[in-house]
Amino acid sequence: MFRLRLAAPADLPALRQLIADSVRGLSVGYYSTPQIESALTHLFGPDSQLIADQTYYVIEHETAGLIAAGGWSRRRTTHGGDQAKDPDDPLLDPAREAARIRAFFVHPNWARRGLARQLFDRCAAEASRAGFERLELVSTLPGEPLYRAMGFAEVERLVAPLPSHPGLQVIRMERRLLGY
Repeated sequence: MFRLRLAAPADLPALRQLIADSVRGLSVGYYSTPQIESALTHLFGPDSQLIADQTYYVIEHETAGLIAAGGWSRRRTTHGGDQAKDPDDPLLDPAREAARIRAFFVHPNWARRGLARQLFDRCAAEASRAGFERLELVSTLPGEPLYRAMGFAEVERLVAPLPSHPGLQVIRMERRLLGY
């Protein structure tokens, strides 16, 4: 019924739709509609480098298509799609830096069914195999309870800037990679 696999460039249109559906459906009550729409334009979106690095995964349902996505990165960028990134995205040093957990999105109709946990487990195992001992991420407010439940602790609260709208409150979080 569910299939977790590496994302491919051909998935980009479906990923854009999944991200829009996820952000619009799961951010209500945390962010205003103008913040959500601005974030979809200027911040959230697929990061094609994660797909090229083969560190981004999707979960497909046999009839519903892509219902969840998420990945990890050995690069410096902490968050944001292609439209929000610096083109220079150097590799991290696993001996002294944390791998990044990146771009987790679940379709609202499929939320709270363990899909993000499946994605996280795959990402954590792969980051561990690559020699990383710690993970870092930048969470949205709706994602914070999920990441806390997965053992992440808050490092600091930040505001991701958005043009012409109040910025988006986000939380930088980290955890050790044990048991993967």
